[in-house]
Amino acid sequence: MEETEHKAINHRKLSKATITKRGILIFLGAVLMAVGLEIFLVPNQVIDGGIVGISIILSHLTGWKLGLFLFTLNVPFFYVGYKLIGKTFAISTLFGVTVLAISTTLLHPVPVLTHDPLLASVFGGMILGIGVGIVIRYGGSLDGTEVLAILFQKKSPFSVGEIIMFFNLFILGSAGFVFGWDRAMYSLIAYFIAFKTIDITIQGIDESKSVWIISENYYVLGEAIIARLGRGVTYLNGEGAFTGDDKKVIFCVITRLEEAKLKSIVEEIDPNAFLAVANIAEVRGGRFKKRDIH
Repeated sequence: MEETEHKAINHRKLSKATITKRGILIFLGAVLMAVGLEIFLVPNQVIDGGIVGISIILSHLTGWKLGLFLFTLNVPFFYVGYKLIGKTFAISTLFGVTVLAISTTLLHPVPVLTHDPLLASVFGGMILGIGVGIVIRYGGSLDGTEVLAILFQKKSPFSVGEIIMFFNLFILGSAGFVFGWDRAMYSLIAYFIAFKTIDITIQGIDESKSVWIISENYYVLGEAIIARLGRGVTYLNGEGAFTGDDKKVIFCVITRLEEAKLKSIVEEIDPNAFLAVANIAEVRGGRFKKRDIH
């Protein structure tokens, strides 16, 4: 019994079909983001938030390729993402950012579809948001801002969402000095549309999510979540309304970047488990902070 549980807790390799599906969708998401940037936003001097926004500003000031900055500035976050979230996330992010950097370079000579900054902000923000949402939904990221915010949150009184908001307000404000204040305002429109589109694409953009799992293999699942996600779990006593049987309910809180990995763990150990995931507006106190994964 102990040997079986130990094998279940340890990381198992993803199937080729799962890896292929994830790779194709992350590739598609990264290309869509590149289209939103190079065909709509960048030619109209409208920027996005995060590392992408910094990359657009630096590319404009230096004349160097946007893809170079997108890749270089995200490099440190591959390692940080590996330590905070896991190997699968880091590899998925590396692949997504590489595709994004190459795609922006290849799309750079393509003629833009509109020179109207409002249309560019709306449609560029939508396409960019869909791309980012797809990548996040399938376990990766195209911007190191969220990883950076999770890291800073451990040593600050601010939430991940608040840190991201402050960071992006600074970047979007900087666009006013570089491109003009009208472009900064268009950038705010594009950022808001992208933000809401990501929300729709991944069905919930809140950084924290509560997870409820009912499974006969509750102990193995709980230990796997602790070992592979570094998240604490709580076992609650429950009773089936129809059967009257005693049941154990697993409760834990994760970040939205960890949702794909948690679902993978549950699917791997108990495909028949009941799983419910809900958005949380705020998390304070307790043992929500992540444990180090060795």
